Amino acid sequence: MNKALRRVSVFAALMVLALLVNVTVNYAWRSAGLLSDPGNRRVVDAQFDAPRGSILVGTTAVAETVPVEGGRFSVQRNYSDGPLYAPVTGHYSYIYGRTGLEQTYNDELSGTGDSQLFRRILGELSGTPAQGATIQTTLDPNAQQAASNALGGRTGAVIAMDYTTGAILTWASTPGYDPNELSSTDLESTQAAWDRLNSDEGRPLEDRATQEIYPPGSTFKLVVASAALEDGMGADSTVESPTTLPLDNSTTTLPNSTNCGGDTTTIDHALQVSCNTAFANLGMSLGQDKVRAQAEKFGFNASFGGDVNSATSVFPSDLDNAQLAMSSIGQYDVSATPLQMASVAATLANGGQVMQPYAVSQVRDANLNVISETGPTTVRRAVSEQTASSMQQMMIHVVQSGTATSTQIGGQTIGGKTGTAENMPGASAYSWFAGFDQETHVALAVFLADPNQSGTATGNATVAARTVFEALAS
Repeated sequence: MNKALRRVSVFAALMVLALLVNVTVNYAWRSAGLLSDPGNRRVVDAQFDAPRGSILVGTTAVAETVPVEGGRFSVQRNYSDGPLYAPVTGHYSYIYGRTGLEQTYNDELSGTGDSQLFRRILGELSGTPAQGATIQTTLDPNAQQAASNALGGRTGAVIAMDYTTGAILTWASTPGYDPNELSSTDLESTQAAWDRLNSDEGRPLEDRATQEIYPPGSTFKLVVASAALEDGMGADSTVESPTTLPLDNSTTTLPNSTNCGGDTTTIDHALQVSCNTAFANLGMSLGQDKVRAQAEKFGFNASFGGDVNSATSVFPSDLDNAQLAMSSIGQYDVSATPLQMASVAATLANGGQVMQPYAVSQVRDANLNVISETGPTTVRRAVSEQTASSMQQMMIHVVQSGTATSTQIGGQTIGGKTGTAENMPGASAYSWFAGFDQETHVALAVFLADPNQSGTATGNATVAARTVFEALAS
């Protein structure tokens, strides 16, 4: 081979090598970025026009892909009982992306997850498109409907779980929305629905069960009482409970909304009647470090993780005595999701062990083979078994003869704590209930924020809780 020919050959080889490197970089290293780039409309179009796996509640598909005729796309996402399950499923929109389980399990639903690689390769070899996996939720359909009925269109949320496992049984938030409106192939109607929902003062797109935080009011007394028992006190330990409590460095006095029974009372009785001054004094005597430490053991100031992407509940730092007093009754800057307060009740009912909440029990491929399975996961111990047992009895007393008597159900042992929390001047108070049923191993939280609700605030919350307890027991 002459010299000139060798030079041409070497040059050609280098060009081929450069081409291979370019292909490797662009299609191997950058492929993930290209596929996830929202500006890559070809990928978005292909994904939106591809079948996805179903999301199941029991044996019913509450989210599935259905064919459509005419137009730009051949399929679209359909949500049966869309508003009922919207907080769980979320939506899958061409314009506005994914939320809820549609986002959390997108790889599995679309068939692009690592666990489905082998089936994806077989599909490519045979010319068969990738098939998404089926997501099996832990929800109880009867309880979900009961929770929605109990809310009755009022602004609020209900979330319930099996306190021995962390499996979520109900996940309701109202007012809600219909995810079908955002998942339509008619993009003009989708945009109109989005604009309407975002301009709605009721904020129907918000998931109040897991994504919004509110002052928990007197339900937070469960945390303070637990801290006191962990510090060596008992249910019969006495604490000062004056009619009003002057707050340090303030002209404000903290009143009681109930008769605490005298200048002193027991922790048990203070929880039964929800005595504000007793718990304010209790929190100040413990000190902010002990109260905060106990709150964090229950899950405050951290995310839950898992497949429930919950907002972080907050217990503040650097408190003076007045702020600590108000924080000890669930006010000031204390804030929590209903999921967090349900978890507090669940932890106490479960002997002090915090369980990881989860909403999906199984992921199955197109042949119904189990790809992955979620089981109970213990996160940490929040209180001792002795403290948990004492707290259970005090919470049962609240239902038997305290502020939550309307939660009573014949043949069931219910424990719980009511709560009201100030919202803003001129607005109605938030109302809460957090509790458990020993027979069904269910813990739940009810939150109501509707300014137009009739009846007493705590009464509405306890009645809603009883409705869900009854549904889960049937």
